[in-house]
Amino acid sequence: MSVCGRIRWRCRACADSWCETGVGQAPEEVRQALLARRGAARLCLATKDTTLVQVLRALREIRGLSLVEARLAAAELSGAGLVGTYVEMAHLAEGLRRRSIATAVAQ
Repeated sequence: MSVCGRIRWRCRACADSWCETGVGQAPEEVRQALLARRGAARLCLATKDTTLVQVLRALREIRGLSLVEARLAAAELSGAGLVGTYVEMAHLAEGLRRRSIATAVAQ
């Protein structure tokens, strides 16, 4: 879930629990558990009207990516789409929407 612009993770189906906080992607073991339980989500641009510059700037601001990393992510976003947990993709979609970039998330 996204709370106050940060992603928080938990699994109600797990008997074990832990508390971790941070910015960015969930720890790999948490991501893998979420992906195994819920499957991957795909985020794509909803329109081809968005310029590469808009997408690069937004990805760099939201994810703190280098220019090279942002170019790779932008290519994925405008092609087959970025893949991650549903919460990661929904959080990124919200950040892009706030920057007037329309996207679609598919589970």
